[in-house]
Amino acid sequence: MEFDQLMRMRQSCRSYDPERKLSREQMMTILEAGRLAPSACNAQPYHFTVCAGSAACEVARSVQGLGMNGFAKDVSCFVVISEEDYNVTARLGSAHKDQDYRSVDIGIATAQMVFAAQNMGIASCILGWFDEGKLQALLHTKRRIRLVLALGYAREGDPLRPKKRKNMSDLVDFLDA
Repeated sequence: MEFDQLMRMRQSCRSYDPERKLSREQMMTILEAGRLAPSACNAQPYHFTVCAGSAACEVARSVQGLGMNGFAKDVSCFVVISEEDYNVTARLGSAHKDQDYRSVDIGIATAQMVFAAQNMGIASCILGWFDEGKLQALLHTKRRIRLVLALGYAREGDPLRPKKRKNMSDLVDFLDA
């Protein structure tokens, strides 16, 4: 798929087909896109935990609450993205420049994974609403969990919604020296 088309077709899916599962090969392709993402000082300060089957059911319960993410019960696979330590160079740069490179790097890796998924016809939704304590217990980790990526197939007939975005003039300034 052409990249322009890929960007226009990718959307946060809210209606998954619970009967259609992803293969390990598909998951590896998506994870490889995240692994190849650029990161500050090539630190790759993240860890991906793939949760399918009964683990996906547990993750679904952890991302729902107060009326949020009810669709998660039908998601066949989640990638829980947790934060790892910086390498020495990225840690020094982060402290010196007062920048949180890990969050940026996690966002870039996640974006690459959602576009890889979309390119294969796999729907996705990036989730920031979750019970971190429950997920940490499920994953047996104390790492900070930053995002949860829902992956699966959209239900048949799930419409492509019009993109509602700010006008370019509200987002961009051009400065010519």
